[in-house]
Amino acid sequence: MKEIIQILAEIVNNLHDFILFFVSDTLNSNATDKDLHFWIMGIIGIIIFLFVLFLSNLIARMRFGITILSFLYTFTVMVVLVFAIEIQQALTSRGNMEFQDAAIGLWGFIVFFMVFSVLSSIFLFVKNFFKQSK
Repeated sequence: MKEIIQILAEIVNNLHDFILFFVSDTLNSNATDKDLHFWIMGIIGIIIFLFVLFLSNLIARMRFGITILSFLYTFTVMVVLVFAIEIQQALTSRGNMEFQDAAIGLWGFIVFFMVFSVLSSIFLFVKNFFKQSK
């Protein structure tokens, strides 16, 4: 996993240098690294936001839309968390940085969420059963 992160970091660094060179030299701009980060991250962020907004509006109309959105948000936070922990392990040399550790951690969340879903379904079924019998 460490090698994959290093390769991705190298790709990002090369892309960063290319864009900075293009903006500064080709467009005759005095753009700084901070200007580049402002514009690129702003554009990436608004594109992601518009996509998520569109998708969230579609999902919110579904029967369990809020639950689905809650799962997606939590899963996203969990992905960031497990990779942050793996990167922290690599930086501090306290454990091995392995993709499998991250995958197993996410699998744990999914299993616990499935248990939650089953228990919630049973609860709703029993609740609706007793509501209809009255």
